[in-house]
Amino acid sequence: QVQLVESGGGLVQAGGSLRLSCAASRIIFSISDMGWYRQAPGKQRELVATITRGGIRNYADFVKGRFTISRDNAKNTVYLQMNSLNAEDTAVYHCNARGSLYSSFDYWGQGTQVTVSS
Repeated sequence: QVQLVESGGGLVQAGGSLRLSCAASRIIFSISDMGWYRQAPGKQRELVATITRGGIRNYADFVKGRFTISRDNAKNTVYLQMNSLNAEDTAVYHCNARGSLYSSFDYWGQGTQVTVSS
């Protein structure tokens, strides 16, 4: 069973910052493109940011300039630094690992709650 272990969520005031972390097994992390998605109550899950094995980043328009995704290959961990948070960023944030090893895979973490108070 592949595990993606997220941490770093919590309650923060508008304008504040949080850093999310997602740790994966070494084998999976080394062959995966990693990403963060979020799901707010009553809404569909949406892409926040992704980073490829080679470090190419992609962001949703609504987080550009505020959020930064990064990966530490030595620690098998992907991060999401979130600055200038607002109430619309309130959601459960899920880590994702996507790649191929004999067959394609698409793994999800259980999510970490981010709540921004206005």
